[in-house]
Amino acid sequence: MAGPHENLEHAEHAEHAAHGGNKSIALLISVMALFLAFSETLGKSAQTEGISLNIKASDTWNFFQAKTIRQTALRTAAENGAAMLPGITDPAAREAMAKQIDGWKATVARYDSDPKEKDGRKELREQAHAYEHERDTSLARYHHYEVASAAFQIAIVLGSATIITGMMVLAWIAVGLGGVGLIFMGIGLWAPHAVHFV
Repeated sequence: MAGPHENLEHAEHAEHAAHGGNKSIALLISVMALFLAFSETLGKSAQTEGISLNIKASDTWNFFQAKTIRQTALRTAAENGAAMLPGITDPAAREAMAKQIDGWKATVARYDSDPKEKDGRKELREQAHAYEHERDTSLARYHHYEVASAAFQIAIVLGSATIITGMMVLAWIAVGLGGVGLIFMGIGLWAPHAVHFV
């Protein structure tokens, strides 16, 4: 039969072990909170970049559409002028109309492709597609960071529950979820198109 001194000593050992375990869990929670802050910051940055690129793509497509409308109007004017040309009898007027038609045709060609200014329809289409690809990459990153953030948040909750309940299995699940969060952060950083969400 244990004496009062031995019982007190066993209680102190149990309290010390529990306190040491709580320190480890508190450290785990702190690390998860740090990674949560990283994933939230990266996620917000990726989301903002995705929105910005979406606006750029939309603006570029609008410019492309405006060029298309102008090109169609000038092409129609050139075709009408060419149809009217045989009916013009005055040589000076005929020459002026032919010159105007050539100018319209040159502008139509420039609206289609202008490598020098990089604002022809061909160049605008390429630029809009590039913005869309960058936007999709940023939004894919954002979704991966969101999954990572959720994993870290659940890990923090489970770590806190471990302190309250003393159930170490919750701490191990929290560690596993932290690993999942790190994996999704890594995917977001280095391979955002590797995993697709519906």
